[in-house]
Amino acid sequence: MNTRKLTHIAVLVTFALAIHVVESLISVPMLVPGAKIGLANIITLLTFIIYGFKTAIFVAVVRAVVGSIFLGNFLGFGFILSLSGAVFSTLAMSLGIYLWRKDMLSLIAVSILGAVAHNTAQVTAAGILIRNMNLLKLYLPLLLILAIPTGYFTGLAVVYVHKALIRAIGEDN
Repeated sequence: MNTRKLTHIAVLVTFALAIHVVESLISVPMLVPGAKIGLANIITLLTFIIYGFKTAIFVAVVRAVVGSIFLGNFLGFGFILSLSGAVFSTLAMSLGIYLWRKDMLSLIAVSILGAVAHNTAQVTAAGILIRNMNLLKLYLPLLLILAIPTGYFTGLAVVYVHKALIRAIGEDN
């Protein structure tokens, strides 16, 4: 790996981590307790577009691990939820990116797919941890409904940032 790529990845991890920590400290008024917009997924999806699956999963996992250390919940309940959501959303987005590259899906749809997978993984992990799988039928439907506007918003941000990056790279050459 060359120095330029390593520096880019370090910057992406830093952005994802900063967004993750700040978003977890800000109370966003949502109808569903614990629901977040998922702004750090903007960075994961951008990483996916630029560097592919392996780097995107690396950024997502490092964000969850280091973020939990910064927030003081490493290996705790929040960490497990964060890591499970990050990994499963990145896996789901890998299918979405494949379809996007074949012009079968938009980046917004890929983002929504990631948000749905994130919420599903987190609620499933929470249900397993507290030994109450009723969360899947009680809490998950609400989070899945919220995944649509939050995934749309983060996907829209990715579309605009991706276009800006293409313009910036084009001007660089």
